[in-house]
Amino acid sequence: VIPPPVIHIESYSEDSVSFSLKMTTNIKVSGYVVNIYWTFDTHRQEKRTLVIEGEKSIQKVANLTAHTPYEISAWARTELGDSPLSFVHVVTSGTRPASPSLKAKAINQTAVECSWTGPRNVVYGIFYATSFLELYRSPHNSTTSAHNITVLVQRDEQYLFLV
Repeated sequence: VIPPPVIHIESYSEDSVSFSLKMTTNIKVSGYVVNIYWTFDTHRQEKRTLVIEGEKSIQKVANLTAHTPYEISAWARTELGDSPLSFVHVVTSGTRPASPSLKAKAINQTAVECSWTGPRNVVYGIFYATSFLELYRSPHNSTTSAHNITVLVQRDEQYLFLV
C-alpha cells in the first residue's frame, strides 16, 4: 500500500507559505502534485497547481493574501502508482486587505467598464457571470494591477461582477 505524503508547514507570512513534502516509505517517488485552494468572498474558489519533480521537496508559494485560509493537498507519483491525497490547512499572517469597492458601468451593449478602490501594487481579479452559480463554478475572469478594466460581455444579458 502506498501511503499519502507528509506535508509539513515550515513557515508562513503575510504573502507566502513554505512547506516540505516527504514519504514515509521506501517506495521510489518521482514527484508530487500539489494543489493550493482558497476562497474569495465566499463566492469564488481559486486553485494553484504545482507539479514538483524529485523525492524530497521544500516549496515556497508566494503572492498570497494576508490573513487568508489556504488548503494544501498533495499526492506522490511513485513507481507503483499515485499515492492517496494528504491535506494541511494554514492561515497566512497579517491583516486581510479591505474588499475593494466596485462600480460597473455599461459603455455599450457589449462592454462594461469596471472600476474599484483599493491598494496599489497588487493584482486584482475581476470575475463576472450571468448567475451566482456560474460566478462560483466557472466565471469569466481577467486580472490587472490597475484599478479599472473594460470587459466584453454578451448583449441582452445581465451580469454579476466581483473584484
